[in-house]
Amino acid sequence: MTAAPAPPPLLRLEGISKSFGGAPVLSGVAFEVRTGEVHALVGENGAGKSTLMNIVSGVLQPDAGRMEWAGVPVAPHNPRAAQDLGISFVHQELALVPQLSIAENVFLGRHPSRRIGLPLVKWGELRERAKALLAELGHDVDPRTLVEQLSIGEQQLVEIARALACVSRLIVMDEPTAPLSERETERLFEVIGRLRSRGVSIVYITHRLKEVYSLADRVTVLRDGLRIVTAPVSEMPHDLLVRHMVGRELSEEAAGPHDSARPEVMLRVDGLARGRDFRDIGFAVRRGEIVALAGLVGAGRSEVLESLFGVSPAGGGRIHLAGREVKIRTPADAIRAGMALVPDDRKAKGLMLGASVRTNMVLASERRFVIRCRNEAAAAARMIGELRVRTRGAERPAGELSGGNQQKVVLAKWLLADARVFLLDEPTRGVDVGAKSEIYALIRALARRGAAILFASSELDEVLRLADRILVMHRGRIAGELTRAEATEEGIMRLATGGSE
Repeated sequence: MTAAPAPPPLLRLEGISKSFGGAPVLSGVAFEVRTGEVHALVGENGAGKSTLMNIVSGVLQPDAGRMEWAGVPVAPHNPRAAQDLGISFVHQELALVPQLSIAENVFLGRHPSRRIGLPLVKWGELRERAKALLAELGHDVDPRTLVEQLSIGEQQLVEIARALACVSRLIVMDEPTAPLSERETERLFEVIGRLRSRGVSIVYITHRLKEVYSLADRVTVLRDGLRIVTAPVSEMPHDLLVRHMVGRELSEEAAGPHDSARPEVMLRVDGLARGRDFRDIGFAVRRGEIVALAGLVGAGRSEVLESLFGVSPAGGGRIHLAGREVKIRTPADAIRAGMALVPDDRKAKGLMLGASVRTNMVLASERRFVIRCRNEAAAAARMIGELRVRTRGAERPAGELSGGNQQKVVLAKWLLADARVFLLDEPTRGVDVGAKSEIYALIRALARRGAAILFASSELDEVLRLADRILVMHRGRIAGELTRAEATEEGIMRLATGGSE
């Protein structure tokens, strides 16, 4: 008795190619997703991941290639056509209407209605169906709640509920955990598990390789618009996956022990406090030292960094730089004192996206009352070379760059300003694995040159990889300090959740 033939994959792409302005972004890519699998799609920024999924979801049309859905050739010409097939895309930038309710967002453009002359929305049915979808995702919330009142994680669940309302069989998730807290990430993983058990397929785009190994059944790597490999996650060691993504070995230089002569203290903080955000904060960072602020979301890490830089000044306490007490009331005071802040949201707080790479780089150093274009151009060219910023030119808008290259532009701004104390808030958020390695190398190089570095990060492996010492915050206070030799993920989490050392 012959075995029944295997069913076709839910989605199959063959020979997909796409160019923009004559530059190829995808070249003959093949990709498939099986029913009920989580398929991770990884690669550096610019590898073509989002372009490929925009073709699947009908946002873009391929220049060549074919797409099959459950074995049938299809060609969705717009997102609505893709949704009608059962394909939804949860973008990194959530596409919700904040002023509308959860229920209205879930069924946006698809409101259940009846006709009595003009179509009338069935509001009761709308809310009941939205509530049922949210309950299916493990979230009990009033569907009449306005979206603007929700956390980012809750808004993301609304996006997923909207995908389910379209009876989606395939949901594409683009960097879904980038803005989420640890608890919200856990809840999202639970939701993905429920979707998989129901036979819904997930394409999961991420730079966080730990998530690939936690969630995915298979992984596909794109590099420079080409499919490099597809394999079961269980057969793909971490180092090999990274090598496929970047096309080279990444050096993992460990931070070394500091000179026993104990370099001078560059930044000292005593009794820093600001309302309910944080209180009684005291620590020191020496020349050439990398110190991490760890803790759960809401512990006060970002608030401390922004206070030190004068974004939201502290209400009490003292700050000393190189042994001299300073008053930091504004960012201008901090810049004059030799401090730099790389914020957690580079697009909103660290860059002028419409301005050129050159303008962004020289903003804190060259420009006073006179613009010296030749000096600025030379300084920007030097930074582009030293930091290996991938750009089509110093006059291109910073908004055109990938996340990792935008972060390098922010760092270049402070290098040109001769900063001595660097405050880094989530320094590798939203950047790919190759850019992350380069930023780690740059941070270590800054420390070797004598800078004092204080950084906050939600990624424990990043904290353990970079820091010489770790200050763990819990509910606005420093709960404990760990040396590099003492630090473990378990030890950090114990302090971060209110336990003792």
